[in-house]
Amino acid sequence: MAANPVIALFQKVLPSPFVIAILLSAFTLVLAMVFGTFPKDVPAWKGTLLAWESGLWSPGLLVFAYQMMLILILGHVVVLSTPMASLIGKITHLVTNSATAAALVAVSTMLVGFFNWGLGLVFGAILARKVGEYALDKGIPINYPLVGACGYLGLLVFNGGISGSAALKASEPGHLAELLQHSSVLGLLEQIPNRIPTSETLFYPVNLIVSLCLLVCLGALAYWLGKKVPKSTYQLPSFRFDDVDSTAPSGAEKLEKAPWLAIAFGMVILAGFFAQYSAELIQLNLSPNMLNLFMLALGIILHGNIFRFQNAVSQAIGGAAGILIQFPLYFGIMGVMAGSGLIAAISDFFVSISTAQTYPLFTFISAGLVNIFIPSGGGQWAVQGPIIMQAAQQLNVPLSKALMALAYGDQLTNMMQPFWALPLLGITRLKASEILPYSLLFMVAGGCIFILGLLIW
Repeated sequence: MAANPVIALFQKVLPSPFVIAILLSAFTLVLAMVFGTFPKDVPAWKGTLLAWESGLWSPGLLVFAYQMMLILILGHVVVLSTPMASLIGKITHLVTNSATAAALVAVSTMLVGFFNWGLGLVFGAILARKVGEYALDKGIPINYPLVGACGYLGLLVFNGGISGSAALKASEPGHLAELLQHSSVLGLLEQIPNRIPTSETLFYPVNLIVSLCLLVCLGALAYWLGKKVPKSTYQLPSFRFDDVDSTAPSGAEKLEKAPWLAIAFGMVILAGFFAQYSAELIQLNLSPNMLNLFMLALGIILHGNIFRFQNAVSQAIGGAAGILIQFPLYFGIMGVMAGSGLIAAISDFFVSISTAQTYPLFTFISAGLVNIFIPSGGGQWAVQGPIIMQAAQQLNVPLSKALMALAYGDQLTNMMQPFWALPLLGITRLKASEILPYSLLFMVAGGCIFILGLLIW
């Protein structure tokens, strides 16, 4: 198929994401030692290593990494709950043929992914799996790899949704100043706003229109592909959502399995959520802490007791291993680029080849390319965000537009980057080579929508 050369390229030249992070770190260190600028009394090698270590353990950025881990884990936990299993079961019963199977999975996954990328990632995978099981049980011929690709579409809309990594982080007071603290542009920090509210990014009318177009157009494309592509043969055992312990609780276990404790604790968290964030909700200004607090309450309440919630956390936490170990390396890269002056040099290059009109498109394209090597919206924001923000400020491009151009480019090439597809492949028992031909088609369609959105922003 047309995707085979792409598959072969990934298999031949791309090692694991962690190895890529190590190689990128080494490349940045060498680049800084050769081209970086440091105080006269500090050797280049020492200045580079000090900047790397400073970025590696940056307290603010480590908080960011933990926030991103919680978004993924808590989303996964919610999907594993019994009410979510019931919802997925109801959706699967709407399947009548391959076209409706693909469209239902695509639209449902994008809707959930818009709310929470971790939730959408696992929800789409399990929904695709359960649709495959239902079609087998009812004798409905479908193209199961297409359905699996549709279950991955949450990663094509999430950065424009309410858990978008860059937009949420930029909405926190003081984050932009921290990101650009080593800028060499005179007076830049004084011009940078305290934050970019999500009302100017995620809830900006153009972004909402882009998200709606993705939902409608990609849903229609999924339906059309379901009608046109040949059906597939496959076998699937039944997927279990939760291992329910049916033994009678005794002693301290009674508290762990008591529904009243989970409901009461969940309601306390919700009360704290509304007490702390009611004003931000009215202003449509979200933050990672706000989203995670709500998802924590939701997960505990939906699971019905602490025992099930803890089991779900144990199942979900493995999916965050990549964030845990890779993000500090990305932060180290950012530290080196900032401390050596490389951010300023790269920003000046973009300024020299761009205008206020073309810069968002350059940002979009470059973000899509960088995402192939840094397959994380949060990690990419840490590395590329300072460059994007500094150049945008110099060109008088709205920071919100530049940020969303980066967000769109980052999520676009998720459709050809297998890193975040690994949970889906494990759940659906599909291979990357099976879903990639369809995800690439979705990528092309989504790219057209993103470019049009940036042109009219």
